[in-house]
Amino acid sequence: MSRSSTDFVTVGRVGRPHGLDGSFFVEQPSDDPERFARGAVLYVEGAPVKVTSSKRGSGGRPVIRLEREVARGTELTVRKDELPATGEGEYYAFQLVGLEVEEESGRALGRVVQVAPGVVNDVLELDSGVAVPLVEACVREIDLGGGRIVVAQGFAPEDES
Repeated sequence: MSRSSTDFVTVGRVGRPHGLDGSFFVEQPSDDPERFARGAVLYVEGAPVKVTSSKRGSGGRPVIRLEREVARGTELTVRKDELPATGEGEYYAFQLVGLEVEEESGRALGRVVQVAPGVVNDVLELDSGVAVPLVEACVREIDLGGGRIVVAQGFAPEDES
C-alpha cells in the first residue's frame, strides 16, 4: 500500500552540513526534540530513514545524521497517524491549512494557505493576502469539522470599496 504525501507532515528540512561525517543542521525544526533523537524514524519522500546521531548545534538547532545520505533542502517528515493527540484547544498547523477564515460579523477573509512562524506568535496567511495573528485576542473559534476559523473584528484590513 503506497502512502500519499497527505499522510505525512513536515518536521524539518535538511540544512547545511555540520562536520565531515554526513551530519547536518535541521532547518525549520519541529518543536518536539524527540523527533530528531538518536534512533527516531523520519521519512524522506515516503521512505523511512533512521536518525543515527543527534546533538544540538549553535543556536540550539538540531544537528543529526541519517542512516543514508539525503540531499540538502529535502523535507523530513513523520506520518500524521504517529503524531501525539492534541489537547483541548490545541491544533497542529497542518490542520488549519485550508480552513475558511471569517470575522465574527460573517465577512469572509479567505482560506488559510500557511501558518507562518513569527517572532512573537504564528500568523495565519490567507489566499486573499490577508495575514492575521494566531493569538487568543484574535482567534475566537476554530471549527475543524466545519472547516472554518472565526476571528475578531479589527485584525484584518477593511474593504476599500
